[in-house]
Amino acid sequence: MNRRPARAQSRTAYLIRLALVIFAPILLSGCYFTRAAYVEGRILWKRKPIDDVLARKDLSPDIRAKLETVLAVRKFAADQLGENVGGAYETIAPVDQSAIVYVVMAAPRDSLEPYTWWFPIVGRVPYRGYFDQNDALAEAASLEAQGLDTMVRPSIAFSSLGFFDDPLLTNLLKLDRVELAGVLIHELFHRTYYLASDAMFDESAANFVGSSGAVAFFAATDGESAPSTIAARGILDSDMKFARFLLQEQARLLDIYTANLPKDELDKRREAAFAAIKADYAALEPTLSGLERFDLDKQPLNNAVLVNYLIYFHQLDNFAALNRMNHGDLRATIAQIISIAKAHTEDPFYAISQAVRDAPASADRSQALSAPTIARDSSASPPPKE
Repeated sequence: MNRRPARAQSRTAYLIRLALVIFAPILLSGCYFTRAAYVEGRILWKRKPIDDVLARKDLSPDIRAKLETVLAVRKFAADQLGENVGGAYETIAPVDQSAIVYVVMAAPRDSLEPYTWWFPIVGRVPYRGYFDQNDALAEAASLEAQGLDTMVRPSIAFSSLGFFDDPLLTNLLKLDRVELAGVLIHELFHRTYYLASDAMFDESAANFVGSSGAVAFFAATDGESAPSTIAARGILDSDMKFARFLLQEQARLLDIYTANLPKDELDKRREAAFAAIKADYAALEPTLSGLERFDLDKQPLNNAVLVNYLIYFHQLDNFAALNRMNHGDLRATIAQIISIAKAHTEDPFYAISQAVRDAPASADRSQALSAPTIARDSSASPPPKE
């Protein structure tokens, strides 16, 4: 039987811990963190064991199947992938409109370096969330007045990075079972390892692990030829295609941004590049899985929009090359990714590319990046902005 941490703790200890998550941020950072802590605390307070929900006889077959998948995924992630599962996703908590976060992202008009904000624990991150859409739009307008490209997008997601046993949020039950498994394995990677101030590594590594882990999970539980396994492979394949597409388009823009062009000429060339990127995506989109597609054809392009995608799909081929070097043993690959990142916190992407490049010639590295591309892409970045 699964452990139920919310019940195993004494009520007094739980209240102390909940008080810390609500009030400590108030002392650190004022009203912004006060609201975030309040919402997180309310979610934690409302969670209930998934086993109790499954005991209900009036539960719909679809929700039952998804909740059973959640429990099976967390067991697979712990036993077969070596992720730090703890008591995460043993419980479920409702979320409503008040929990929607509007995420603001920004980047200079002549660079793909994201604008960053600093927060306790996680360090510098290339996004800031607001619980009021008007506040997010005001922040974006302020950044645009400074000459930055911006993007505002909604999100319903909370992660404590292992500080708490995160519940499954009810909004995730809207996902397909295959998508749901990938999201959970992705989030459990963050719980297992998190490199402060390097969102691109954290999210890209978790994205590869989540999609690959879903393939492994459904192959093991439903069978290699099951529809769920085929769908999971489709998502992973789409992720890899999209990552290669982004690398190509990133190089196109870097050629413009490093050419020291006058502003008018730079603006002209980047708009032409954005049009070409949309055309390239239109050709790519029909080859992507129905469960995994992207919105480049549905929104105006700017550097902030592209940075949003680059953060989640950066150099996925090198993670895949590591997995091939480990003969498809994803547990070993996850351990190797974490080991390399711990040893090379200043640039884990470059260290992984070196590991791939230095592998025996017999290893399949056909999709690994070329040395010149890696060298350019891994060059030193200017200091992030406050």
